[in-house]
Amino acid sequence: MKFLVRDRIFDIGDDYWIEDENGDKAFLVDGKVLRLRDTLEIKDRSGRVLITIKEKMLSIRDAMTLERDDEELATVRKKKLSLLRNHYRVKLNEGTELDVSGKILDREFTIEYDGELLAHISRKWFRVRETYAVNVVREDTDIALMIAVAVCVIHMDEKEDGHGAHGEG
Repeated sequence: MKFLVRDRIFDIGDDYWIEDENGDKAFLVDGKVLRLRDTLEIKDRSGRVLITIKEKMLSIRDAMTLERDDEELATVRKKKLSLLRNHYRVKLNEGTELDVSGKILDREFTIEYDGELLAHISRKWFRVRETYAVNVVREDTDIALMIAVAVCVIHMDEKEDGHGAHGEG
């Protein structure tokens, strides 16, 4: 299932609805202001927080945490850098690791588990410039987690690149 995301959601303090492929509101991204670290919440239509994304403080390498029900769910870190692709590792607390690789700033990347595609993030499906899709390809995949991972790695990559949410910097 595809979800439509506009890049404007990465402005901390802004709220934005992510729509499903039918144009219905599916998730709300709520950027929290007045915090010491970047914080975003992924909420369902009723306003219930599904996943909180927080900048990890006092980390040697840049990292962000994903929390569910006030408990740490995963840590996201940059794995390695190559000329053409960026790699992130998502380490879930129960031991599972997800690989995120591709051209993050171009919004062309994948989320995989043990070589199996879970989600494909692409801008190619849309003509609107600041829009991309999170296409969750496995039915048993945690959709909120895939969206949170996509939001998180884009935020981290833009911050590392020195650009704002819209390529400004």
